Amino acid sequence: MAMKRLSMRQIRQVLRLRLEHGLSTRAIARGCSVGLATVTEYLTRAQRAGLSWPLPDELDDGALEALLYPPSEGSAAPRPLPDFPLIHKELKRPGVTLMLLWVEYLRDHPAGYQYSQFCDRYRRWARKLKPSMRQIHRAGEKAFVDFAGQKPTIVDPDTGEVNEVELFVGALGASSLIYAEATPSQELACWIGAHVRMLEEWGGCPAIFVPDNLKSGITKPCRYEPDVNHTYEEMAEHYGAVVIPARVATPKDKPKVEVSVQIAERWILAVLRNRTFFSLAELNAAIRQCVTVINNRPMQKLGVTRRQLFEELDRPALKRLPATRYEIAYWKGCTVSIDYHIELERNYYSVPYPLLHERVEARYTSTTVEIFYKSKRVASHIRLFGRGQASTCPEHMPASHRAHAEWSPSRIVAWAEQNGPATGRVVARILESRPHPEQGFRSCLGILRLAKTYEPERVEAACHRADSLGAASYRIVKNILSAGLDRLPVEEEVLSFNLVPEHENIRGAEYYAEKEDRC
Repeated sequence: MAMKRLSMRQIRQVLRLRLEHGLSTRAIARGCSVGLATVTEYLTRAQRAGLSWPLPDELDDGALEALLYPPSEGSAAPRPLPDFPLIHKELKRPGVTLMLLWVEYLRDHPAGYQYSQFCDRYRRWARKLKPSMRQIHRAGEKAFVDFAGQKPTIVDPDTGEVNEVELFVGALGASSLIYAEATPSQELACWIGAHVRMLEEWGGCPAIFVPDNLKSGITKPCRYEPDVNHTYEEMAEHYGAVVIPARVATPKDKPKVEVSVQIAERWILAVLRNRTFFSLAELNAAIRQCVTVINNRPMQKLGVTRRQLFEELDRPALKRLPATRYEIAYWKGCTVSIDYHIELERNYYSVPYPLLHERVEARYTSTTVEIFYKSKRVASHIRLFGRGQASTCPEHMPASHRAHAEWSPSRIVAWAEQNGPATGRVVARILESRPHPEQGFRSCLGILRLAKTYEPERVEAACHRADSLGAASYRIVKNILSAGLDRLPVEEEVLSFNLVPEHENIRGAEYYAEKEDRC
């Protein structure tokens, strides 16, 4: 059975006791609690290697082990180590596996390590990386996004007031390329706008957004089925991506952005700490310069820059941006009122009247309002501004309401003329006699509905008689029909209305003319 090697610390202790203090082999064995044969073995190897005490400072454990255990004559040459940084980078490419990389390694080094040793040595190398880099991120797959904990500031040039703003940070999984910008707040519009500008800066879109559980992105956090903000989800769909938030209080789900936020705080906020900015644009210009420096600086572990990795890995794998930029849209749940309208931002928009009292969703942008019922669009309007205005589509109204809404003076007159010219003249006179035409709509409607009780010819004759008398009203036309005066000749009736009987109590027009002269 082969003798188990001592640790390098124990070997150094054995050599020190013999070479510096001159102790015997037996004394060294007792002092170090090791076997006599073991001490003899190491002292023999040290003598063969020509070692003396003190050992040289540059002789580390690896070099000492190589001197004590030199390769024997005829032994096989040491196997070439795989290029672990290259393997780590290649694993980020879609479809690349350790098996494939091992096959390629053996093709270049036929006497190299077998598959199990190949994988074991790579994993031991990968464990030396930072914990946040242990995950294998596919090219173009994920973008990690968050707001930094530290906040930059802007000084109001008029008042001198110092205002805190937010620092948005995004990072791609495969290349670790960083994007950062300052936003006024963490509100939804700022959150979405930062995403849009980030994608335009990258020139493409990843397949997955991995945010933290901030309110702008996640409506209801949940370990298994979180509720993503509708606007955020719609933005991701516009760019062909999905949103998979990190678990609550689980930073390992988003290690890239955790490290990127730390880098941003150290190499952006700390670098700019002594500068004063008076506008968001000025601050973002300085942030862009810092981000360029970060992305062009070689990473310690991999020896390449984020920008180089981005050009090699992420850029070819990112999805192309759509032809149109995403326009932010807000969503709001609404209940349809009794007048088949919903209230949105203090204005009113109609929906089909069968949806009375139903719960619908309104999607509104700066220009349009769309209303959805059970995910189906049922109405669309131009957005109104101000307050108290209403947008009503005629097709949303019941038939009776639509008919009333379609009334107009010219339409009512034309409708009346279908019964006869006299009916049209009476209706027109009623509308002209009112301060506002709508005040006469009911009277006109009443005359037209008399045709349902009386024959249309009698209604026309009654209107002719009323028109001859210069008396235009619904009540007069109805009284004529009730009394049957529409059947009498018009001349007779007109005379009977115009003749003034002689009577001593009737003074006549001459009396009032003389009275006016006396005054």
